[in-house]
Amino acid sequence: MTANEYALTQLAAELGAQLIAAKAQVTTAESCTGGGIAEAITRIPGSSAWFEAGYVTYSNRQKTKQLSVPEALFATVGAVSQEVVEAMVRGAQANSGARFAVAVSGVAGPDGGSQEKPVGTVWLAWGDGAQLFSVRRQFAGDRSEVRRQTVEAALAGLLRLLAQENPNAG
Repeated sequence: MTANEYALTQLAAELGAQLIAAKAQVTTAESCTGGGIAEAITRIPGSSAWFEAGYVTYSNRQKTKQLSVPEALFATVGAVSQEVVEAMVRGAQANSGARFAVAVSGVAGPDGGSQEKPVGTVWLAWGDGAQLFSVRRQFAGDRSEVRRQTVEAALAGLLRLLAQENPNAG
């Protein structure tokens, strides 16, 4: 196990402990990470007690079909946007019944970036059923590194949310 994998596993294990203590479950809605958040979570033995569902909605069509993201958002603000990740959180929570949710959508690269949304741009959102937080991050590195940093930020944000802190703080 690499140092990066170990760090993600530690974050996921802590998330599991916090969710068990809260008697709650989490769901993930992922685009640019392609299931990486769910993969980190399911490395943890017993994660079925606190991980409800993972949605990998890489295409806009699947974001609409699986998570009820309004189709019009893609034309107006694009898939990599605050509005889309917040809709992804709400859709994942509604479909899964989990109290906690995280959603990510970004430009992992090496292509696909624009002046407004260069490679490394990622929107993340977290919700706990009562509150919804979102943040835009700009990660550096190659595709793999952008995706890894996104998974790390997603898990760390969930931990902050469980601690009743703003997940954007990190």
